[in-house]
Amino acid sequence: MANSSSCSSSANEILPDTSSTCLTQSITTTHDFMVTNFSLLKGMGVGKFVSSSTFTADGCDWNINLYPDGEKTGDHVSVFLRLLRGSEDTRAKFSLSLLFGNDDDQGSRKKGKQKKNGKGIKVTRECHEHTFGFESSPNWGWVKFVKKSQLRELLLGSNDCFTIRCVLTVLTVRIQDASTIVVPPSDLHQDFAKMLTDADGADVTINVGDRFFLAHRYVLAARCRVFKAQLFGVMKESNTECLRIEDMEPSVFERLLHFIYTDSLSENYEGDKCVAMLHLLIAADRYGLQRLSLICEEKLRNWIDVQSAATILGLADQHHRVQLKKACLGFIAWPDVLGAVMETESFEDLIASNPMIMKEILKKIASAKHD
Repeated sequence: MANSSSCSSSANEILPDTSSTCLTQSITTTHDFMVTNFSLLKGMGVGKFVSSSTFTADGCDWNINLYPDGEKTGDHVSVFLRLLRGSEDTRAKFSLSLLFGNDDDQGSRKKGKQKKNGKGIKVTRECHEHTFGFESSPNWGWVKFVKKSQLRELLLGSNDCFTIRCVLTVLTVRIQDASTIVVPPSDLHQDFAKMLTDADGADVTINVGDRFFLAHRYVLAARCRVFKAQLFGVMKESNTECLRIEDMEPSVFERLLHFIYTDSLSENYEGDKCVAMLHLLIAADRYGLQRLSLICEEKLRNWIDVQSAATILGLADQHHRVQLKKACLGFIAWPDVLGAVMETESFEDLIASNPMIMKEILKKIASAKHD
């Protein structure tokens, strides 16, 4: 008897095609580290540094380290960016700049370029890309950022003060399967911004000073309880097709209206940005927009420096912004800051209009020393 067997299998089996995508994304932030009375930091010693406060980008914590007597050599000032917390092998590119006087211009980022424009001088160094790691390389910067002799000359016209500006971009990479459905971020705010700009379907006119703004009553009512009362409630005016707003600058109302439609802050300022932001804060309080009020107050708090401290303090005191006033007094109470602030024109104006504020400043300084 003969035995036989056979082996069979599916022939010509073809698997489905697959694909994936490498997505590279970036998140950028800017941090300003102000240094006052720099000459008093000399003599700390080579390798000794002072640090900025911690700032965050893409879930990573960073700070700036300034070596007044250099990290390795006493002839230069050294500046480094340091990763304090984050994932291993964090990739980033960044620039570090020295700003003097009122120079807010971003200018050129070409390595080593110095710029003089009448407002101030800037020295910039740029790192195109670096991988930060806690074990391998947690910080990156320049041992010879600027010569001490050169920095002394630059400080002559800036009250012995400067600001280190770090513009940091964190790079992230993730691999996405092609079968994944990518949901784009919401663009609702863009649609509402366009609706405000185009004024399609606008049914109410708002007169502020010499300007007229077209708006949509249901948007105003949904976003602002004061407008809701004026248009539909107990404060309803006889003519709700045209509202008139007193005691407010048109530019302030324009930024207020922008926030109502987009839930974001317009970065267009006229004149002193601190004064403009304080006026927007007051308008936000007037119309019950708490989120806008807190955004403005936080912006002002972050803008406190030698040049602006007196202006912000005066406005905060005048309009009873307790937390903002406290932040200003706390800044001025830092050792050696008061002298630099007192040399500004805004401080002279503040004392002339409100001499009693000096008593509060001295009280804060005394309590800071006691602490």
